[in-house]
Amino acid sequence: MTHPNGSVPEALRSLGLRATPDALAAFFTHATKSRLSPMQTVEQLIALERKEREVRNLAQRTRLATLGKFKPIDQFDWNHPRQIDRGLYEQLLDGAFIENAANVLFRGQSGVGKTTLAQNLGHFALQKGYRVRFTTLAQALADLSKHDSLVAFERRLRIYTKPALLLIDELGYVPADARGGDILYNIISRRHQQRPTVITTILAFKHWGTIFPGAACVAALVDRFTESCHTVDIDADSWRQKKK
Repeated sequence: MTHPNGSVPEALRSLGLRATPDALAAFFTHATKSRLSPMQTVEQLIALERKEREVRNLAQRTRLATLGKFKPIDQFDWNHPRQIDRGLYEQLLDGAFIENAANVLFRGQSGVGKTTLAQNLGHFALQKGYRVRFTTLAQALADLSKHDSLVAFERRLRIYTKPALLLIDELGYVPADARGGDILYNIISRRHQQRPTVITTILAFKHWGTIFPGAACVAALVDRFTESCHTVDIDADSWRQKKK
């Protein structure tokens, strides 16, 4: 099939279709051999383009999510923890908490699977079409602390406030300062009742203030985070210690 300005696949690409030239050429070969009607050809072309856009969109969102490598949830050993609410976690995988802007807390000692469970929540959210961002608390604070001007800070802050789901790993592992507490409060308060945040931590809420000495906002931070929050407590020995 040709076009005054070149092949039909090339013309469609120039109009903004995302399917590759090879995919379009293969499609038209299939349409010709199958003797599809004009309407059938258009319908299947739309389906092809929609699928291609979904694939590219997922790839882009996955790159921006920075989830890193993680163990798939079907490989998680639910028999290892002495205590964990598996039923609650599996309910969270359906993504309803995102629509309800309900936060999630994974709490337990180091090495019990908190990060893995959080990463899988992010992965399932990506599959459902949501924008996701994963970061450790230390990385986020270091990133945002570099921006001294209000304009630059606000611009960078959007990376953490705009995604449909934000996952903050390792609260309590590295001490911060009062400004770090203010930054985290800024993130949580701006997402409050609009977009959920997932946090993994080794600390009870009453000890969060020890991470941000001198920060006056910690109580307000906890209040906002816990107003609508699912808590998954994990009582288990460290996987890393078990492997030694």
